[in-house]
Amino acid sequence: MIEVRPGNTRGHADHGWLKSQHTFSFADYRDPRYDGFGPLRVINEDRVVPGMGFGTHGHRDMEIISYVVSGTLAHKDSIGTVAELRPGDVQVMSAGTGVMHSEFNGSAEEPVHFLQIWIVPDRRGEAPRYKDANYPVALRTGRLCPIASKDGRDGSLPIHQDAIVYASVLPDGGDLEARLEAGRSAYVQVVRGSLAVNGSTLAAGDGAAIRGERTLQLKAAGETEFLYFDLP
Repeated sequence: MIEVRPGNTRGHADHGWLKSQHTFSFADYRDPRYDGFGPLRVINEDRVVPGMGFGTHGHRDMEIISYVVSGTLAHKDSIGTVAELRPGDVQVMSAGTGVMHSEFNGSAEEPVHFLQIWIVPDRRGEAPRYKDANYPVALRTGRLCPIASKDGRDGSLPIHQDAIVYASVLPDGGDLEARLEAGRSAYVQVVRGSLAVNGSTLAAGDGAAIRGERTLQLKAAGETEFLYFDLP
């Protein structure tokens, strides 16, 4: 079963400095139909104006992944990390027992566009940790490139959950086949372009929750960038 979540039905917040689209219930947006999907708790598509951002605030017991689409994201946290992330960069912050952090637009001229993803960990009370890595377009093109996983496979960033997060870029007409093990589900989030998933067409901003499928045929119309979550 493939359940499409049209991008224009997502929750929306406009704070002036921040425009955010919420796939699942978040902050003031609440919809009991969309309170997460398995351990996948948040997909927020955020756009932040130059020089602004999220001030210092805290999290605990959550795997927080940031995927930069355009612009520069500046990160600071209470475990000593200072980083600037640009397109192709991914960061994972495992909040564990508690971490304070800020995320700001690192440019005085250009907006930053990124996806903020939260995954519920499979155990609580771990020590906080941070790691980032760059996944250039060439590495993501024509394949499912793992960017986060429990075992850090193939250069992906480690998370405390039996989930695999992939990033992919397909050229116009490009296609992929993805297979799911019995009992596992998937979620697809299109960043740009258009993607057919077993015949269901997703545009930029659309997502799809997938259950009970063993093989997925993914085909792009126009150059398409998307995230693919393999979930327990």
